[in-house]
Parts: sequence; structure tokens; C-alpha cells
Amino acid sequence: MLGIQEKSAITEHHNDGNVLKVLELKPDEFENLVGELINIIPDYYVDPLSIADTLERLGKKVAAEKLRIKIPEVKNIRSGDIGEVLASDYIEESTGYSVPIRKLRWRDHRNMAMRGDDVIGIFLNQEKNTISFLKTEAKANKSLSRKVLRDARGELDLDGGLPSPHALAFITQRLLETGQIELANLIEKAQLADGIKTNQVEHLLFTFTASDPGSLQKEAFEEYEGDIVQNSIGLKIKEHQELISSVFQGVIDGLND
Repeated sequence: MLGIQEKSAITEHHNDGNVLKVLELKPDEFENLVGELINIIPDYYVDPLSIADTLERLGKKVAAEKLRIKIPEVKNIRSGDIGEVLASDYIEESTGYSVPIRKLRWRDHRNMAMRGDDVIGIFLNQEKNTISFLKTEAKANKSLSRKVLRDARGELDLDGGLPSPHALAFITQRLLETGQIELANLIEKAQLADGIKTNQVEHLLFTFTASDPGSLQKEAFEEYEGDIVQNSIGLKIKEHQELISSVFQGVIDGLND
């Protein structure tokens, strides 16, 4: 886990049960965050067990190439991937939700963005045998703008604010393929038999920017008039572009060793 909250100065705003947090990475935490991202990014592209199997059968050079061909070369795709990784890590570390599928492992092409909801968090209440969803839109832009926030709002509001049927079907299939049958069955039951209600869903808008997200994100946060609980996280890292380039260069350098 990256410990983003612990590495940041935090400002919070609350509005009728909805929460906005602005996180500004502390200057002395930049190198730590880069190093930790270099360590975890490969797991988002290839299952570590798959890498270990290839390493044992075919050696280090082939195992490195297996990961190398998954790493995006295009700047905006790299930026978006970092945004999704930061959002996923935040979800698992700072909320009650988990992210059971690393969807970037199934991307059609390393230089193409994936369709559908960026990240879906899942919470199981074992006592009540109920399931809840955190529908997440992650935006990674050097400068935040109203257009970026409008686009994110539009994506979150699709399908009545619920996780998209396509995204849930994708997650269910991947869970079945990886042996997580009980969770797959619960999601399928909620989606296809019971029907998901808005009180089973929360939204997370996660932005990763170099500019200060505070005023624009607060404005967008306060404009929401729906009935789905809203979580809005603005992560400001002044060295936005440097972080992205340093992380991917670090991963590639590790593969070349």
C-alpha cells in the first residue's frame, strides 16, 4: 500500500454525508511514492504468479519481456494508468471497499484505453450477506478543469449512477476465471436477480493533478443533487509529469537489469 493519506496534507469538506478530501503530497514524500509505485505497478499489468511461472520455465529475460509488452508507451495512457492505480490503492487502503480485479491485465492493447467504469470497489457485509459497490472515475490531468470534472460527472451518472452492466459482467467473468467463485456469484445475483439499488452504491471521483484541485472540485462536489453518496478525492502532486515519467522509467530500468 502506498499510504497516500499519510504522505499528504489533507483538507476535508463534508456536505450531507458526502465527503471531499484534497490531498497534497508532502515534498519530502515524492521519492518514496515514486519508489513504491515502481514496485506495485507491474502487478497491475501481469499477475505475479504468471510472472513467477514464466520465470521458472523460461528464465528472467522472457519473464521481463512478458511484462515489457504490457507497459504502455503513450503518455496519456501512462497518465491514466497511474491515476487508476492511485485510485485503486486509495480505495483499498482508505475505504472499506476492495478492488478484486486488476483490469489493466486484460487490456486489448497496451496503448489503448479500456472502456467502461475505471474502477469498481466492492464491499461484502458478511453478517447481512449483502454487497455494495463503489463506482469510481479516475482523472489524471496536469491541470484540472471544469470540462474534466463535467466529463467525470457524466461517466458516474451513466446507467442511473449504478455500475455499468458491462463492467460488472467483466468483473464477474474475471473472478470466475481466477477461482473467486463465491464473490462472482454474489455480484451476478445482485446484478441479474435482485437488481442493484442506489443505496447499494457510492461514487468516487478521484483526480490526480499538478494544479490545486480544491476550488474546482469543491464546486463540482457541491453541485451534485442526486441521492448516491459521493466521495471526491483530489490528489495534488506538483511534479505530476515527473512522477509519471520516473515511475515508468524505473519499471523499464528494472526490466533491463
